[in-house]
Amino acid sequence: MTTSTADLWDERGDALSAPTTQFRDFGGEMRFAGPARTVRCREDNVLVARLLETPGDGAVLIVDGGGSLACALMGDRIAGLAAANGWAGVIINGAVRDSAALAALPIGIKALGTNPRKSGKQGAGEVDVPVEIGGALIRPGALVTADEDGVVVEHRP
Repeated sequence: MTTSTADLWDERGDALSAPTTQFRDFGGEMRFAGPARTVRCREDNVLVARLLETPGDGAVLIVDGGGSLACALMGDRIAGLAAANGWAGVIINGAVRDSAALAALPIGIKALGTNPRKSGKQGAGEVDVPVEIGGALIRPGALVTADEDGVVVEHRP
């Protein structure tokens, strides 16, 4: 990724949206971009793990965990699978754990914060559905670009 989110906004602001959510960086890559895949789940990471176990082909997984910090939706094991399977990054509207290990992985990871508590394992949620995070609607297939300044989303026709 060579173009910053700020430069993208300056060039195409009307065609973009930007979540107002203040994400923190946790992965070893601060800048990443790719087409969106989405998961909506709350305090249950079964669907997150299932997706990240599959080839990512440079996609960015957007996880709408409802902003809950009650438990982590991803830790080092699942993030390691994502990196090994070619995902460009993961953006979680929720918490992660194993933050020191996440920083060593060659993948972009943004989340709200950390919690050592693991999530539920019921498999509840939805995959590849539109999600809204911080006022930005993110549809599967939208181009997501992330860096130290935040996240921008460009919806493809």
